[in-house]
Amino acid sequence: MTDRFSAFKFSSRLFLFSLWCAVLSFSIACNRGKWQAGNATTQSGAKRYALKGKVISVDKNAGTANIDNEPIAGFMDAMIMPYTFKPATAINQVQPGDSIAADVVVDSDKYWLENVKVTGHSDPGAKPAASVHIPAPGDEVPDFKLVNQNGKSVSLHQYRGQILLLTLIYTRCPFPDFCPRLSHEFAAIDRQIRTDPARYGKTHLLSISFDPAHDTPKVLRAYGFSCAGSKDPALFERWEFSAIPQAELPEFADYFALTYKEEDGLLTHSLSTAVVSSDGKIVKWYHGAEWEASDLLQEIAAAHAAS
Repeated sequence: MTDRFSAFKFSSRLFLFSLWCAVLSFSIACNRGKWQAGNATTQSGAKRYALKGKVISVDKNAGTANIDNEPIAGFMDAMIMPYTFKPATAINQVQPGDSIAADVVVDSDKYWLENVKVTGHSDPGAKPAASVHIPAPGDEVPDFKLVNQNGKSVSLHQYRGQILLLTLIYTRCPFPDFCPRLSHEFAAIDRQIRTDPARYGKTHLLSISFDPAHDTPKVLRAYGFSCAGSKDPALFERWEFSAIPQAELPEFADYFALTYKEEDGLLTHSLSTAVVSSDGKIVKWYHGAEWEASDLLQEIAAAHAAS
């Protein structure tokens, strides 16, 4: 998901998105309000909005695509979001780079695309879809170098021998249901696995910022304490907060299927969370925020049983 706002318009656009959060009824509290009428139509309780956008990436295994949509009147501003398709087979007609038109259908706590039409095909000279890396089970995770909340250099390979949960965030993300939600779920996981000392000692949580210019060790440390609701430095023994250096960011983003763009000091971005086995391979990858702490706890249990 993304933050694509100018500083001048930020507060009003955040309010608009908060209204959307309230309707979708996600687990993290958002500001409440009424939907704007916009161009929505209602049928059987669902709201429909006309969408135009560009396909950024396609994950046919998950049945979703990240779409960089244009502003949707009365609904939300331009941003990159993962969407499912109905019927599911409709996803087979799109590929990265395609321009599409569709209906966004929002019903209770779910949303999806219907009536998807390709209005423009990807540039034949553009990066082929096959070169877009989607983390898959069994893929070995490169030894990316990071800087953690204590200013210490760490690398992903040093966590081998443990089940590693990592999620990509940036601390200034203003949407309650995106980066803050992922951090909230990680906090729930941390609390849960603390109750099992044997498993806790073999599990490591890692929140990685892709905003190294702003997310310094000092900022990451304060953010970590805020997420955990504690100022106990022992927190960081099993849950670290780190940033990927700018020089490694493009390769890192490529591997974890992270799309991001800086605009007016803020970032538009997608979401990426992974469970990594004790031998450094992808166990499970989540491209959006449609997971809960219980899902990752199940993956941890299965990974421990297999190791």
